[in-house]
Amino acid sequence: MNTPDDSSIRVAPVDAALRPALLGLSVLPAQRDWVRVIEDLLADVALCPGSEPMAILRGDTPVGYYRIEPNARSVAGHDFAVPALGLRAFFIDACWQGRGLGTQALAALIADVAKRHTQAHLLVLTVNCNNHAALHLYLRAGFTDSGELYHGGRSGPQHLLLRILP
Repeated sequence: MNTPDDSSIRVAPVDAALRPALLGLSVLPAQRDWVRVIEDLLADVALCPGSEPMAILRGDTPVGYYRIEPNARSVAGHDFAVPALGLRAFFIDACWQGRGLGTQALAALIADVAKRHTQAHLLVLTVNCNNHAALHLYLRAGFTDSGELYHGGRSGPQHLLLRILP
């Protein structure tokens, strides 16, 4: 059986074993307007049927979190012409930022979604218009800016980004 080395990035569903370590994750103070605290993110999953909380792992150490929504409408506010999933709450822990892990995590995330959700053709997310670092990260990972703004965010307007799934 192949086991990840200590530096490889992979993703895994959040389970009872991972949850305590995830509770230690946080973002930088300047990012708190865009990402809620992990306790709230995990609690919110229970309110969203079909939502998939996912851990970003470096080896076996949680370094980030995100959530896949079964319907992109919950992220974008409308349906799409093709089957689409939503990506919500993606972040890398403050202690692990600046090491290229976000790029690696998005690659692992996209591969995982394409493998587990073969019916989906599109991954949709929103990113705050003032979150320039995240916008650049998503664009480098193959997302495109739809040109549409989503105005339902708690911290102001957001770019609507789309990524065709392999």
